[in-house]
Amino acid sequence: MGHADALLKFGRPPVITEDMLHTVLRWRAGGESVEDIRSDLIIPTGKRGGKNPSLASIYRALADHAMTQAYPDAVDQAHAEFAALPTRT
Repeated sequence: MGHADALLKFGRPPVITEDMLHTVLRWRAGGESVEDIRSDLIIPTGKRGGKNPSLASIYRALADHAMTQAYPDAVDQAHAEFAALPTRT
């Protein structure tokens, strides 16, 4: 389950889609600054659809991606633990 899938399932949908994240990662690898990348990104849907994401949203997505890369099993373990919690009826 990717970053966007997890957030869609468990909370507010992310402003930065998986496609946008891959674009940011590719441009960052090429030496572009986040500030320069921001102006080329467009939010596809939602309340802010058609606008640029905030720098905070981009940095948050990059941090989440780095955490997922550093601890890939932790995300799956957290999802399994959450699914095992008793539900309220």
